[in-house]
Amino acid sequence: MQDAANLKAYRKQLREALDNEFQRQALDKFAVAYRTSRSNAFAGIDAPELIAEIAAAKDAAVDHLPELFEEFKRHAEAAGTKVHWAATAHEANEIIAAIAKDNGVRTVVKSKSMTAEEIHLNDHLEGQGLEVTETDLGEWIIQLRHEGPSHMVMPAIHLSRYQVADLFTEVTHKQQDVDIQKLVKVARRELRPKYCQADMGISGANFAIAATGSIGIITNEGNARLTTTLPRVHVALAGIDKLAPTLHEALRIIKCLPKNATGQAITSYVTWITGAVPAASATDGKKVHHVVFLDNGRMAMARDPEFKQVLRCIRCGACANVCPIYRLVGGHKYGHVYIGAIGLVATYFFHGRDKAKNLVQNCLNCGACKAVCAAGIDLPTLIKEIHARIQDEEGHPLYSRAVGQVLKNRTLFHTMLKSARLAQKPVTGGTPFLRHLPMFLFKDHDFRALPAIADTAFRERWEKIRPRVDKADVKVALFSGCVQDFVYPEQMEAAVAVIASRPGVAMDYPMGQSCCGLPLMMLGEKKAAKELAAHNMNAIDAQGFDYIVTLCASCASYLKHGYKRLFKDDPAMAFKAAQFTDRVMDFSSFVHDVLGMADESFAGPSKDVTYHAPCHLCRGLGVTEAPRELLRDAGLNYIPAAEEDVCCGFGGSFSVKFPELSKELLRKKIDNLKATGARAMATDCPGCIMQIRGGFEHDGTTFEVRHVAEYLAERLKRK
Repeated sequence: MQDAANLKAYRKQLREALDNEFQRQALDKFAVAYRTSRSNAFAGIDAPELIAEIAAAKDAAVDHLPELFEEFKRHAEAAGTKVHWAATAHEANEIIAAIAKDNGVRTVVKSKSMTAEEIHLNDHLEGQGLEVTETDLGEWIIQLRHEGPSHMVMPAIHLSRYQVADLFTEVTHKQQDVDIQKLVKVARRELRPKYCQADMGISGANFAIAATGSIGIITNEGNARLTTTLPRVHVALAGIDKLAPTLHEALRIIKCLPKNATGQAITSYVTWITGAVPAASATDGKKVHHVVFLDNGRMAMARDPEFKQVLRCIRCGACANVCPIYRLVGGHKYGHVYIGAIGLVATYFFHGRDKAKNLVQNCLNCGACKAVCAAGIDLPTLIKEIHARIQDEEGHPLYSRAVGQVLKNRTLFHTMLKSARLAQKPVTGGTPFLRHLPMFLFKDHDFRALPAIADTAFRERWEKIRPRVDKADVKVALFSGCVQDFVYPEQMEAAVAVIASRPGVAMDYPMGQSCCGLPLMMLGEKKAAKELAAHNMNAIDAQGFDYIVTLCASCASYLKHGYKRLFKDDPAMAFKAAQFTDRVMDFSSFVHDVLGMADESFAGPSKDVTYHAPCHLCRGLGVTEAPRELLRDAGLNYIPAAEEDVCCGFGGSFSVKFPELSKELLRKKIDNLKATGARAMATDCPGCIMQIRGGFEHDGTTFEVRHVAEYLAERLKRK
């Protein structure tokens, strides 16, 4: 449970988590295996269509939660169940404690419930003198260790069998073997009497079916079935977002949840409960049955047009499974109660901004969570929205405000870059890197060599290299972004050469353009980002061009999707943004799909080249094949690398705020690239080039890192 007071203290916790070698290895192994298992589980199923159906159904339910609650309550109470609405966590705890008191409860068994974790139910009940035992194996283990879950589905994934064996030895006062099956038997032997002795069973609920007043629970261990059947009292605790109109909506989720959570085709146990069923342990032979629905901020979220989609979450935990940061530091440092990307958002609403303000900054914006979400939640965008909201509420940091003021003022920004170009000369040593920075300026960032600003920016070269086209069939505006304009102008020159090799394509480079604005969104400076977006749309008159082409995957994704979001509530600007974004295209897609360049356009000897897929290209834009096919068409021997689409760790300002995490992600990326046997790498993002080339340079490893455009340009057939 992350509870650092400030970012400095949080970074200290992250560094400590990085030292947990077993946890990192375990999470790495699971993440790699999960990809294959999930893919196999969804084989033959149209996953995007299924996810879209789940999202639509959940959205429809969220719009009618009060009505669904009343319908559920009517049917459930007719069947003998008492139904409660708890406005807050404290109220839910009090309701459940009162049920226990009214029924003379002394011992409680619990099946796994993140909602119970959310309200710290165990602490409250134990404070009332009740004995509470978790019955899910992982939850029981962490209960004995007095810690929270490190994953929503696999709460003890961070522990080794040796740690569990030591724990069970302590609990049973008998030396235990480290064999996993034997440890499971120990847990079963210790827990089975608890079910028989318990007065009350508490469960969560994956579904609450309004049409019948039924609850549904899905598990892998069967412990929930024992918890809900053997004790004479059963209380189910569920967020109000678990309400569904009919069984059909629940069955659709069941089709997806185990596949997305753990890569299983289907879960082991699905339990449906309607009403106060018979119970041999009850004096009158009938179970006392209660269902407690928790609000705790959910209704406010349901009324928020931006954040209501969070209530689609089916608690599969997949956003953690694919998160590069979670793999490094685990759930205790990447969540408060809820883990992973959904936790970064939910913490703000359920536990307050003090618990959320550090967490929401620790996001690469790589989009892996969004791509795998079983409910289609746009998690990266929501995380950035939370960050912006917190800064609006608490005040923007000085450095953040300063960056916003600089970037939104193109003249000031470019003047500072030109001044830095002159000031850097004493520290470059005549190389393209900043080699002689004082160490106090280089603190925590010495894991990569930083690039120098180019002697001549692309905008200063444009008129000399601009192709002249008499009759244009296609009109293209080039968007360079900051890095390719001032750091890597040779990438833009290569793109111009490639595009110009096709007749009838007229290019222009509007001089008024500036930074795309993504760095400002990463910093939570939404107002400045909006001003900068308006500036760029004025600088590039979209109506005058067929395409707006950029070589930066991050720019392309943000220009295409981010600008629409910024102006969605402004009808006039929304129309202008739509005109602009509809024309935005990444370089590889433009060359491959529009220009149709293939192998007949290129010549030259073969060369082994591997590839790094930028996050904002493969997930932000859904472009995967175009760059790889272009490399092959150019006569290069493309060698796939392991985890090509896993983030390199740059993330813009992320690598500045969290250099220790950026360093580890870069190390993994470099190891995977080296393992291919190639000594050259292509990619479609200047930020990735800055990170990966800088890492190889720091290591002293000879490894060519270039933009796809550069490889294509050098292999063009000369006319």
